[in-house]
Amino acid sequence: MTKQRVTGNLLKMLGELSANNRVHYYLELEGITVAVNDLVGQEVSLLFMDTINCISCGKVTKKSFAQGFCFSCMQTAPEADDCVLRPALCKAHLGVSRNMEWARGHCLQSHYVYLANTGDVKVGVTRESQVPVRWIDQGATSAVKLCKTPNRHMAGLIEQYLSRHFTDKTSWKKMVTNNVDETLNLIDFRERAISLLTPEMRAFVCEDAAVTSLLYPVDRYPTSPVSLSFDAQKEISGRLSGVKGQYILFDDDRVLNIRRHTGYLITLTY
Repeated sequence: MTKQRVTGNLLKMLGELSANNRVHYYLELEGITVAVNDLVGQEVSLLFMDTINCISCGKVTKKSFAQGFCFSCMQTAPEADDCVLRPALCKAHLGVSRNMEWARGHCLQSHYVYLANTGDVKVGVTRESQVPVRWIDQGATSAVKLCKTPNRHMAGLIEQYLSRHFTDKTSWKKMVTNNVDETLNLIDFRERAISLLTPEMRAFVCEDAAVTSLLYPVDRYPTSPVSLSFDAQKEISGRLSGVKGQYILFDDDRVLNIRRHTGYLITLTY
């Protein structure tokens, strides 16, 4: 069988959820779409071409900051603003942003506060348009909506408040090893979270309490995962055993975080 080869800058994998709750992944490289699910069970090679391009301005940078930016864009691009990682810091509702046009499409939109099972029950925030993409990116096995807010700031305040009782971080090792308690009842956790909210915050509780389950294309999960990086080795190759979150899993317990290498120019052979 003839090997396929495509070169391009890595971006986060695109994830879609089918009607049967199965996650399908796609990698875009220079206009070519690679169905990553189809690579599970195959030998693949990712060769770093010694070039990193900023995903905002495109210029070559020696080091990637904040998952894909050069140092300058990390400080000025709206996509790298503090509120991306810490929604409670968002000031777009006050008319303050690195770029108000961008903020209107990203911050001044309906947001959900949610609970997800990623190994532990975590609280998170995402735009309404990013459901269920955000859950796929985090490798959640199930998730449920909690509150719906008119902007990112309010969702961030609720998340920040609940982070006293729920983690707001994903343990990547628990996630990639599928060290997840599938018996956890997210509805029970949702009811507990609602009881913890202030009266003002309860006004944003949404009626939709349906639990979404997510099934990932994995033949075998690693038991003692070892994280790989193109900063340490130029070529990463092996047989794919699965994909979960933004990680591709190799059958010898090695794992590669694709999003961590956003902007890296690579040649994929499969």
